[in-house]
Amino acid sequence: MKHSTKLSDAIHILTYIVINQGTDLSSTQIAKSVNSNPVVIRRIMSQLKNDGCLLSSNGRADPKLARPADTISLLDIYRAVEEDTSFLKIDTKTNQNCNVGSHIQTTLDKYYNQVQEAAEKEMNKIKLADIIKEIQIDN
Repeated sequence: MKHSTKLSDAIHILTYIVINQGTDLSSTQIAKSVNSNPVVIRRIMSQLKNDGCLLSSNGRADPKLARPADTISLLDIYRAVEEDTSFLKIDTKTNQNCNVGSHIQTTLDKYYNQVQEAAEKEMNKIKLADIIKEIQIDN
């Protein structure tokens, strides 16, 4: 199973933009930092823009945060870039004629929802500003 790195890449992009404001903020330059393709970077930046995290204009390499970094949570970023925001997936192809297979989906759904809610609550507490501050301290 392939795991998405969109959240990490989106946080990287936003942090890079803040820390390197006033320098070359083209998708090509940001892609070098992320070690990715400029097309992928532009796609993620577009998602962040559409969700109100980023301001950018076509033809200008001068993106900016749409709101202060201390008001952008990891949950905001996650919801902006991930199509399916549920962390845990239930196997929907279980044998319904089996005593376990016929009940496992509804049972797991209850517990998976608890995990999802707890994770989202924690993600909402962590702000982009926290990450930026920690990176700036390390440099």
